[in-house]
Amino acid sequence: MNIVWKIVELNRNTVDSFVTTAHWTATANDSNYSAYAYGTCDLIGKLTTPYEKLTEEQVLDCVWESLDKSAIEASLAAEIEKKKNFIHTEKVPWGNLEENHG
Repeated sequence: MNIVWKIVELNRNTVDSFVTTAHWTATANDSNYSAYAYGTCDLIGKLTTPYEKLTEEQVLDCVWESLDKSAIEASLAAEIEKKKNFIHTEKVPWGNLEENHG
């Protein structure tokens, strides 16, 4: 399974140019199945690099220090497993719909 983390938006204080909040996504893919998570992370005082000089890697490292990355990835893997084992049926347990309405 492949999990890709991305920073999709940053909020910053325009007075000092430091990031205050990071918006992140984590997308897991396994063959024909995928799972997605989105969240925000408060970064006030945690990043000392000005906004203009930040890299996505720096922000992701800071985000991962603030949340339980392993738990999120385990949750995405569990969601994919549920999708793989989902059984779809179009019938109802009490009989044929035509018999009930006819």
